[in-house]
Amino acid sequence: MSTGQLLSIEPQELQFPFELRKQISCSLNLSNKTDNYVAFKVKTTNPKKYCVRPNTGVVLPRSTCNVVVTMQAQKEAPTDMQCKDKFLLQSVVASPGATTKDITAEMFNKESGHNVEECKLRVVYVAPPRPPSPVREGSEEGSSPRASVSDNGSFNAAELTSVSISWFCLTLNGI
Repeated sequence: MSTGQLLSIEPQELQFPFELRKQISCSLNLSNKTDNYVAFKVKTTNPKKYCVRPNTGVVLPRSTCNVVVTMQAQKEAPTDMQCKDKFLLQSVVASPGATTKDITAEMFNKESGHNVEECKLRVVYVAPPRPPSPVREGSEEGSSPRASVSDNGSFNAAELTSVSISWFCLTLNGI
């Protein structure tokens, strides 16, 4: 969790279970830790690929706000399942009683002397969950293995791949 002075942001990384031709969403939770109204704005390096709702807003004192980031359906899979897209969440103290319509671009202008907090969020693709394949009754010895969970609860090959990829992503992030 990022902990600036104004907002706590969870998660720090936008994880999308990548699937071709499928629109996928994930949520950001913004928690206002102050007694002030806090305005926020979300920017991305790839605005045509993502829809952010709301992309600007006001988080009331000691409350939370949920922001949904939706990745548009992709026609091609990235070769290495890596994503260079990033998001920037800016926050600033707003006037008491401020609403979304009171937010201006000027509020987030550091050159004008405004104290703007910034949090960078990266995008990570994770393997989508795969349903186990059915196992035929009386399958013959020597036939190809099928995805299933054994009676002792161990993972099958398909699930292990998904878990390994997720673990790999978490390991890269120092978790």
